[in-house]
Formats: sequence, C-alpha cells, structure tokens
Amino acid sequence: MKRSTFLRGAAALAVAAPAIARGQGAYPDKQIRMVIPFAPGGTTDLLARAVAQHFSQTWGQPVVADNRAGANGVVAGEIVAKSPGDGYTLSVVAMGHAINPLLYKKLPYDGDKDFTPISLIATFPQLVLVKPALKANTLGELLALARSATPPITYASGGNGSSQHLAGALLAHMAGVPLTHVAYKGGNPAQLDLMAGNVDMMITQPNSKDLITTGKMRALAVSSIQRSAFYPELPTVDEAGVKGYQSVAWYGLVGPKDMPYDLVRKIADETVRATETAGAKLIVAQQGGDMVASTPAAFAEFIVAERKRYETIVRDAGMTVE
Repeated sequence: MKRSTFLRGAAALAVAAPAIARGQGAYPDKQIRMVIPFAPGGTTDLLARAVAQHFSQTWGQPVVADNRAGANGVVAGEIVAKSPGDGYTLSVVAMGHAINPLLYKKLPYDGDKDFTPISLIATFPQLVLVKPALKANTLGELLALARSATPPITYASGGNGSSQHLAGALLAHMAGVPLTHVAYKGGNPAQLDLMAGNVDMMITQPNSKDLITTGKMRALAVSSIQRSAFYPELPTVDEAGVKGYQSVAWYGLVGPKDMPYDLVRKIADETVRATETAGAKLIVAQQGGDMVASTPAAFAEFIVAERKRYETIVRDAGMTVE
C-alpha cells in the first residue's frame, strides 16, 4: 500500500470562484448531506462513510449518508447538481460520473458545468478474472482463445457503462479480439455467475482475495499501468502484451456548481486528511487499492482525461443508455 499522495498537477482551480462571503458563519455550522450514488455496502458507500465520519469528527457537525442508487449514478447526480453550492451537499462519485455524459443521450444536468470537483480519493486496479474451467492460464492464452472461440468469449459486468463494462470493451478494442458483453444488475451477481461458470471472464475488483486463492476464479493480470502491491505476482495487461492498456476503478468527492473557492479548498484539504485515517486506509487496503487524494484542479483534469480515454470505446461499441 502506497502512502496517500497529494497530487501536484495544479496548485489551484483554473478559474477561482469567489471567496466565502465575509460575515457568513464559519463552515460548517449545520448538518452536511453526503449523497452516495450506490446502494449500501459497496466500495463507494464504504469510502463515503469513512470520509463523512472524519468530517463529522473534525468539524463537530453531523454528516448524514444518503444512498440514492440508480442509473449508474445519475439519480444521485441530479440531486447534487440541483443543490446550492454552499458545501452542505457533497457526493462521493465513481467512474460513471465522468462517463455518463458519453452514455446517456440526455441527462438531467450538465456533467461539466453543474459540479465542482473537490478531490480524488482512491484508485483500485482491477483484475482480469476467468472462470476456473476456462483453458487460459495467461492473458496471452485468453486472447488467443478469444480469437478462435465459437461462440465468442463472454465478459460480465455490473451493468451498461460500469467500470467492468468499460474495462472489457477497452481490452477488446486494444487487443483486437471479439468479446461479448453480458450485463448484470450489479457487480456481485456478475461475480457469482463467473464463479458458477456461466460467463467466461470479468475485469473487476474481486470481493475477496480468497476467491482467487481458493480457486473459485483465476486471475491473469491487473488493469493498472503498474503492478499491484496486493497482487505482486500478476503482470499488468500492458506487460502481458496489450501495450498502453490501463483501466482502474476510482472514487472522488464532488459538490454542486458555484462553490466558493475558499470553501472548496477547505473541504479538499480535509479530504486529504480523511484519506490518512485508519478506517479509510483499511477499506482500500482490503481490496488492493491506493489512497490518492488531490487538489481540486488535479481532480478536474483527471475527470476530463478519463472521459477522453473511453470516448472512442463508447462510440465504437455503440454503448448507450436510455
């Protein structure tokens, strides 16, 4: 596990919002709402609650978790986008926050203009996993099999536009192999079907390392550009032959638009401290991730880069969600 790092990409927002108005009470002086775009129990929820707990302990005000699952984060996104930019509505978001503008023909908000990026929180390399019966012990063998398999190799995901879907589509595109997507209503049922042998492969964060060590699924590679300290024996997809491949799950903190710059910096600085807490580190360590807090400007740049990374894939694969 690497120590939390404070990204140095940019020292300030490109265009500074007005400072907090003089005469206002010190922030926060009332309850804060933490909108979580997925159901309780997942990584997004656990990280959001760890950050919320730190905020509450530090600031002496309650931070209430509000799970608003649905539409790959769009339901929660609309709530945040339509809230005042006073710092009392925040949200921990995942990849869908950056990708949804590519997937949905119409959103109830502007993905760029209606949010204030505050800080990246954590990144997680995903694993290329295959069912135990599949005759592939390396990524190279998997790709060779995919080129000749009839019917085509199938890959599972937690739903259209999910990080698993995008990771699989990116692999198919960059490796030049046919892979058939099978969407599930969540990552857990997708993993269960992989273990049952009903789908061939999946690129995801496994629920537990024990699933691999006990042979319930087989890991072939990691999706990050660098090897994982959690799975040091596994090559990266790049090392295994698909040069330049990278697809990681990530989580970050955003607020509504029009948040004053001084307020954004206050919350961002406290988010960095939240990533140093034992509770947050444990959540990330259990799944082999890294705490990677950032400046607001660096997180804004990261979101733009992630959307650009997948733009061609989404278009060429015809990924759309009504």
